[in-house]
Amino acid sequence: MPAPVRVAVVGAGGIAKACHLPALRSMAAAVEVVAVCDVDLEAARRMADDWTIPRYFTDLDQLLADQTPDLVIVSTPPSVHREPVIAALNAGAWVWCEKPPVLSLAEYDEIARHERAGGPYVSYVFQHRFGSAAQRLRELVANGALGRPLVALCNTLWYRPPGYFEVPWRGRWDTEGGGPTMGHGIHQIDLLLSLLGDWTEMVATAATLDRETETEDVSFAIVKFASGAIASVTNSLLSPREVSSLRFDFTHATVELEHVYGYHNANWRWTPSATADVAEASTWTPVEDESGSHQAQLRRLLDSYHRGERPAASGADGRRVLEFVAGLYQSAFEGRTVRRADLDSSNPFYRSMAGESPAEFADLLKPTKGDDHAQLRRPVRS
Repeated sequence: MPAPVRVAVVGAGGIAKACHLPALRSMAAAVEVVAVCDVDLEAARRMADDWTIPRYFTDLDQLLADQTPDLVIVSTPPSVHREPVIAALNAGAWVWCEKPPVLSLAEYDEIARHERAGGPYVSYVFQHRFGSAAQRLRELVANGALGRPLVALCNTLWYRPPGYFEVPWRGRWDTEGGGPTMGHGIHQIDLLLSLLGDWTEMVATAATLDRETETEDVSFAIVKFASGAIASVTNSLLSPREVSSLRFDFTHATVELEHVYGYHNANWRWTPSATADVAEASTWTPVEDESGSHQAQLRRLLDSYHRGERPAASGADGRRVLEFVAGLYQSAFEGRTVRRADLDSSNPFYRSMAGESPAEFADLLKPTKGDDHAQLRRPVRS
């Protein structure tokens, strides 16, 4: 059995306590948590005490020099992903970084230049693709057992009260990179893309209907895939009955998932078509029942680490969902169809999810009030 992987946690906030540290504790034989780092000394000290972590730091460079971790988990707010990820890679450590990966495609590509063949690599937290049912569905899509993908629905309908946005970094382009599309729906979108592959074009709209935020609080997109499939994608923070749902219609089956923040096999429904092989359909549901969790992704990340192979949700595989979000925002801002091929380095939405004019985009998202209905403003393009 290989020696335990030495792990450092950067960011002593809620996501580390709720998700990362429990996942690490569940794999105590495979990992050793050697240190925690946070700019808030007391927060770092409390986490070290509460989770029996031997050392705590406020300076990441010092932690990296003193502890030489094998893996660094970055669980800071989105605007504080880039620097610690690059620092850890440059120190030779693999990285597991919370979503959204970074604030732009440009930042993502900059980080990728600090990776090296065989590692270190950085993988991003998209845990929903790692549950048993999602893994089984991916196999069935790949081997053609379900037929061609035709129609998909992807909904993240969550609720965040007005007070949620009182946290200074939330709801701002420069610190969060977007609204529910970027920070919440990105999980379901990644799961959608991991199953259906590359998208080719989309048309979208977004608006700030009710919350005090410069980003959107709701977005919609119609998306075409290279396979020929068409999907609708909805993201909202205004929905009192919360649900995360996906539906896939293949030529031989409909596969549905409904949950909120995590799933097991019971959250999935498999419905064969009238022409499907019933005997084969009985094998579609996986025997193993693993949730789409941080623990599931961490276990696979450690396997990749020991093999020296690029992990899932990394490189081009991790970048695809950021391309999707950038394309959605550009389509919503410019009121036109956007192709995935448009998102090269010359595109302003490559450098920022709000393009060149975050203030103009923020103003556009707020509907004007007419006598009978609200209308979204569109920028005038010469």
